[in-house]
Amino acid sequence: MKYLAFKMLAITFCLCSIGGSFAQTRIWNKNSLENGKSMSSAVTKYIIRSADKELDKTLLTVVDKKTTPPSGDKHDYLSQGRYWWPNPKTANRLPYIRKDGVVNPEIEDFDRGALGAMAKSVANLSLAFYLTHDDKYASKAVENIRIWFINKDTRMNPNMNYGQTIPGRGNGAGRGEGVLDTYSFVEMLDGVELLKGSKKFTINDQNTLKNWFTDYLNWLLTSDVAHEEQNAKNNHGTAFDIQATRYALFVGKNDVAEKIINEFPAKRLFKQIQPDGSQPLELERTTALGYSTFNLTHFLDMCTIAKSMKIDLFNSKSEDGRSITKALEYLAQYVGKPKEEFPYKQIKDWDGVQNKLCWQLYRADKISSKRVFEKYYLNKISDSDKNANSLLY
Repeated sequence: MKYLAFKMLAITFCLCSIGGSFAQTRIWNKNSLENGKSMSSAVTKYIIRSADKELDKTLLTVVDKKTTPPSGDKHDYLSQGRYWWPNPKTANRLPYIRKDGVVNPEIEDFDRGALGAMAKSVANLSLAFYLTHDDKYASKAVENIRIWFINKDTRMNPNMNYGQTIPGRGNGAGRGEGVLDTYSFVEMLDGVELLKGSKKFTINDQNTLKNWFTDYLNWLLTSDVAHEEQNAKNNHGTAFDIQATRYALFVGKNDVAEKIINEFPAKRLFKQIQPDGSQPLELERTTALGYSTFNLTHFLDMCTIAKSMKIDLFNSKSEDGRSITKALEYLAQYVGKPKEEFPYKQIKDWDGVQNKLCWQLYRADKISSKRVFEKYYLNKISDSDKNANSLLY
């Protein structure tokens, strides 16, 4: 299988003139963001309304959870596997059993929701700051960053040793799957870059956050738990690579990022995508279209990160025809079709997943600068989503 490794170019481009600052986004589209600054349309208004809702919110932190991790330190992140449920065949309901695609609401008792809410809040607030130049948004975003990564009383330890635990299994230890819980940091860091245009985000804040992600990257690359995720052959392995790459770029380890990107086609794309474009390991799930689209989202995230480094992953193609384009084409054939025409399981949210798929087809056209898939997503993307995503991608 052929893949040309391009030498990485470390580039920095100006997204805004706020305070003379420079911002290096990796997932968000710099041109769309720049255009958004001069727009008074629903796009900009939607972002600002979302950020306004964050201004008065007080975040939950890792130390606010009721359950203490096996380490005895509440600063350690703790979550429970999404699809694991009490065992009806045992008196103590242990060990938990798996119901693929069916989310156990018990997961809300741990840190996953709080972490996701923080990352989303920082992203929304940083976008509003960029669009309006109003420091009230930057100030709140920095406050949230300090709560989760800097303040000694509330900060999260830079590990996922207890991510996606399963009651009654593994003696309380985390699993590789838990690494996926921090995927929301990937886009959050684009927001962090925008915050560098505000004096509210001090050099000490920036350096401390960089140190946190340096430690977390080291954990990802050396821990046994993370090693499980790195070796995963499905969307989990893909997501691991995107996270490690994004964090490496954030902390200045560009050589680490370049190595992962250059290995990505042979290691992930060509092993997970068949010549016909199908993704067998995702199609075997009970939410097959959802997971296929989910993994495709990761592929496109890596493409945008690579593109920011002048590396073309999108057009990578194996000798027998495996490529991201093939994966897109395979899924696109089901857009607008009833669930009954999909030859695999999708036990929930058919319409919602179709909308997400349309957005990935839209993103693909943006990345390639062509309108190959426009007929599939045109007039199918909901207005509420379009307000945010058309600005970001």
